[in-house]
Amino acid sequence: MFAQVTVARNPSRPPPVLPRARTLTPVPGPTITLIGAGGLSFGPTMVNDVLHTPALAGSRLVLHDLNADRLDRAYRFAAKLNAANGSPVTLERTTDAAAALDGAAYCISSAEFGRFPYWRQDYEIPRRYGATQVNGENGGPGAVFHSLRSIANTLSICADIERYAPDAFLVNLSNPMSRVTLAINRATSLRNVGMCHEMPIGVVRIARLLRMSPRHIEARASGINHFTFFTEMTDRRTGEDLLPKVRRLFAGRAFDFGPSVTRLAAALERRPLLAMAADQLYAPLVAHMVRTYGLVPCSVDSHIGEYLPFAHEIGHQPAHVDQFARIDRVVEKATTWVADTSLPVPVQRMGHSLEEVVPIIAALHTGEPRRLMAVNVPNRGFLPDVAEGAIVEVGAVVDGDGIHPDAMAPLGEPLAGWVATQVALQDLIVEAALTGDRSLVLRAVIDDPASPDDEAACAAMVDELLALQAEHLPALA
Repeated sequence: MFAQVTVARNPSRPPPVLPRARTLTPVPGPTITLIGAGGLSFGPTMVNDVLHTPALAGSRLVLHDLNADRLDRAYRFAAKLNAANGSPVTLERTTDAAAALDGAAYCISSAEFGRFPYWRQDYEIPRRYGATQVNGENGGPGAVFHSLRSIANTLSICADIERYAPDAFLVNLSNPMSRVTLAINRATSLRNVGMCHEMPIGVVRIARLLRMSPRHIEARASGINHFTFFTEMTDRRTGEDLLPKVRRLFAGRAFDFGPSVTRLAAALERRPLLAMAADQLYAPLVAHMVRTYGLVPCSVDSHIGEYLPFAHEIGHQPAHVDQFARIDRVVEKATTWVADTSLPVPVQRMGHSLEEVVPIIAALHTGEPRRLMAVNVPNRGFLPDVAEGAIVEVGAVVDGDGIHPDAMAPLGEPLAGWVATQVALQDLIVEAALTGDRSLVLRAVIDDPASPDDEAACAAMVDELLALQAEHLPALA
């Protein structure tokens, strides 16, 4: 197992200091294959981050996608970005899996078929049957089907990696993160990790509320993906514990989110960029969690709400499939324009993103230790009140010997209970995908806290969605 537990840390003590970096002999850059490179959620960002990582200079970066048109656009964008930065990598593209994986040391996978049309089905159909889900992407009955599609697709990618690059290290970016990563660990022999940006973005969000620079905040968090909560937050300059300050902040009137603010948030839904800003700022559910339970979430309402049975009762919960579909169209137009314009766009000024994907590859490649805020790995005692083997999200140190997740304090109630419900669903859904047992799909839908109470309605919902999505689901019987 690649994940190793570091010496258990007392959560009340200051964070450990990373070991001094060793003097390292420069090594040739590895081959990094970006699978699903034509997608816009992560593709351009991953290319940009590789180019802005000196330790990976000289790498061979292979863009792979089955959609030739989207791949060509991604390549044009990447080529312009590479040239503007002095061409630090050798850039290639291919629709052929064997060619893409030839010599690959690291694979980054973010691939999905029909994201928005299927997400709309996942969201709208369960609600028609009485589901109270707020998003249907990572939690709720709709996410059962998103999980099955994503697992089937990701395992087909893993089969190619096992065939053509069995020693490669896989970084999974596909949602639903916990369920897909569990399937990878159960069904394949690949070294792997699941990665998400919610914790780093959460630090930036809170830093802005506190009117601080994010670089002055040292934070730890734990839980499961999209349902993690800060356990430590200190001012690096003074050692001050910032969590009491954050709790006092959310207790203020500014976070009451009354009717006028709610109407404004709803009115912004059809304006992509403003809707994106509102998603970060309009947070009645986050405020409720802080005020009621003292829990400070890393994520926004649209993510944590997928796992809470009462989320639909608190504030306005928009249809995020509509928001993200609009945002995707804006990003697609902007990316295409940058790729094709003859105007001198200063793309070389794009700095490294908040994503920790490329830093983990650099640390594994060079051996230089790097602390990361969040990795998704099988629980091996990292969270003592979460089932062993469940996919949990915790911080880690990464070096040439692998990933060393933090041993964290227990989650405590009621958080541990909410997580236990989702861990049980992880297990059911992955087992359904791997065995093709249709009855487990129905059980997972019935057991989801956002599903209708009527089991007959759940069964009808399952039948309808299975019929609509059969092409991209595992074979079920």
